[in-house]
Amino acid sequence: MRQDSFSDAGFEKYRKKTRKDQFSEEMETIIPWQELAEAIGPFCPKPEGAGRRPIGIERMLRIRFIQRGFNLSDPAAEEARYDSHSLRQFVGIDLGREPVPDETTICKFRHLMEKHNLGDQLLHLVNQYLQENGLKVSRGTIVDASIISAPSSSKNKKKEREPDMHSTRKGNQWYFGMKAHIGVDSRTRLIHSVAATPANVDDSQVLPDLLHGEETRVWGDSAYTGQKHAMTDCAPQARDFTQAKGSRNRKLTETERAKKRNMSRVRAKVEHQFGIIKRQFGFFQGSIPRSGKKCSSTVVGLCAE
Repeated sequence: MRQDSFSDAGFEKYRKKTRKDQFSEEMETIIPWQELAEAIGPFCPKPEGAGRRPIGIERMLRIRFIQRGFNLSDPAAEEARYDSHSLRQFVGIDLGREPVPDETTICKFRHLMEKHNLGDQLLHLVNQYLQENGLKVSRGTIVDASIISAPSSSKNKKKEREPDMHSTRKGNQWYFGMKAHIGVDSRTRLIHSVAATPANVDDSQVLPDLLHGEETRVWGDSAYTGQKHAMTDCAPQARDFTQAKGSRNRKLTETERAKKRNMSRVRAKVEHQFGIIKRQFGFFQGSIPRSGKKCSSTVVGLCAE
């Protein structure tokens, strides 16, 4: 795909492995690039007549992963590849032979993926690839949801708020936006299911979309209390380990306290994934997938448009 440079040959004696290098190595290990490119291929327009050489679906997909992995805008994603040798090496671009794809090309590819909701299919392929290579989903699922706030102003071109978003109150604070619901494997911490709804939708209503059906245990906070029937319909063998709602007038025994502590240790794993989505992928504000369908783990950031 690319021609080795002098730095690739080992002339950089004191080179340090950076975060970008680690990102590239991990993505090469866990992402089946060829399979993902083949899944996107049918939706890409075919080149007609004479013109410039096509950039390639895999290259654009790698650029998209960089953009989501480092929370870059379209112009910033273009500039980052001029600045960073590691990112150019990851994409397979040699500046001695060709320029990097410009921000307009990146924008068009991003809109293509959004239009055809390709995140669902990519997630399925990635999870299937991980399972084939030993990272299997176990029989326990942790469910949780988090509000992804967005600007509530109507000072935009349409002079209106986004119709798919809604206001909700958490404690004494009001938020406007959507809500991300995820199902996380209790052993591997792999996000196997994602759904998005307006922020005012109750967490428990999305529970069926977050289970893969083979669970023997389901963990969740008190928002999922009383959903035993919905849980049984989706996962007949699942035991309910969701947190019971507390009562100020009832004191817990030491056994009950120990049980709640153990359940909290398991449920805490889902917060790690929200930390990555919010901090690394930058979803403190912005939009997320508008469908209520299942999405994936490794490409959650890619799906979260």
